[in-house]
Amino acid sequence: MSKNILLTKKGRTIHGTVNLTGSKSECNRALIIEALSEGKVTVQNVSDAADTVLLEGILKSKGKSQKSKIMASDIDSEIELPKSEINIGPAGTAMRFLTAYLTLQNNEVILTGSARMKQRPIGILVDALRQLGAVIDYEENDGFPPIKIYGNLQQVTDTISIKGDISSQYITALLLIAARLPKGLTLNIEGDLTSRPYVEMTLAMLEQAGIKHTWTGNSIRIPHQEFRETTLPVEPDWSAASYWYAIAALADEAEIFLTGLTPYSLQGDSVITEIMANFGITSQFKDGGVYLKKENKPISKNLFDLKKCPDLAQTVIVVCAALGHEATFTGLETLKIKETDRVKALQNELSKIGVKLIENNLMYKLDCSETFIPQHLFVNTYEDHRMAMAFAPLALLIPEIEVEEAIVVEKSYPAFWSDLEKMGFVVEQKA
Repeated sequence: MSKNILLTKKGRTIHGTVNLTGSKSECNRALIIEALSEGKVTVQNVSDAADTVLLEGILKSKGKSQKSKIMASDIDSEIELPKSEINIGPAGTAMRFLTAYLTLQNNEVILTGSARMKQRPIGILVDALRQLGAVIDYEENDGFPPIKIYGNLQQVTDTISIKGDISSQYITALLLIAARLPKGLTLNIEGDLTSRPYVEMTLAMLEQAGIKHTWTGNSIRIPHQEFRETTLPVEPDWSAASYWYAIAALADEAEIFLTGLTPYSLQGDSVITEIMANFGITSQFKDGGVYLKKENKPISKNLFDLKKCPDLAQTVIVVCAALGHEATFTGLETLKIKETDRVKALQNELSKIGVKLIENNLMYKLDCSETFIPQHLFVNTYEDHRMAMAFAPLALLIPEIEVEEAIVVEKSYPAFWSDLEKMGFVVEQKA
């Protein structure tokens, strides 16, 4: 596929079935658990998201050899691992999880990534691992990748504290390795816990693999213990499902079946069913999936707290902007340290249709008073898969959407553009 695509849609009616890839969030956790279990745990329904393919290749190579080099661009080729360096490209989850995982391995390795990855903080996790006894050095700028990890962590304490309002991935990285630590781990979470459902997902998956925990107040305790033999099934991705809910919300008429999804998901983003009910989208679980249907109803909800589901922020904010619904949003604190500064990216792209996203302390308000519908909208994606997919549904309203660097969707939902084509959108490669 060329760098940019032109997206159009004739009519505002959507009917059809979509088969979603496995959850990247679940799968990345499951792959680390599998590697730590030393053969006792296997993963079922591995996601084809680029981040997951890369992580799986790194972990498999670590199990076979300490001798070669992985680059993010090599994910489709034979992967071997050098002793000296692992480049995870833009894969943020892989960066956090591997930082903790590699401290337990018999290695001395530099963990690095893309230019943007080198701007994303890792200091809080590194500090926590150092408290445990890990030896980690910064190769360039303190607090940021690349980092040099000296394996064979010699544990000096079983109790550490970590801020809860920065990234739940730091907490998950520590919890994933806790049972392998000789003294186990007591993790005290300071302040509010951002994205709590992601921490709950981690603990639930560890539980499936035989790892017990206690969670009292702000303290999580995982003793040293062994994994049990089991298979971890990975559910379809609710984050990917959110874009189909957005499409349904912007359609005049929509009936969409998303296969494999259940109402009992570990994924926090399954809350999209409740959020989109405010926009007239009903969710009926039957026949091994969920049926979405658009019903015309007024939007009454004006305040959305996205603290527990920040990956839905772009989806929900763009839908509100497109519908001229001047809602207020909270819980967006972590968006500024994602693949891009997602708050700034949203402000830039929404301004192209006359919408303002106004920041006031920790509150964000949409001003749709000057909204207009252009004939052609060019969407910058900022190397962020969720920017591309959040703005794609606007093709139901705008005659032409040109999406920059459309290949970014491979990070989490490689089949996104082809799935749109199956549902009646026209996707053309720009010369």
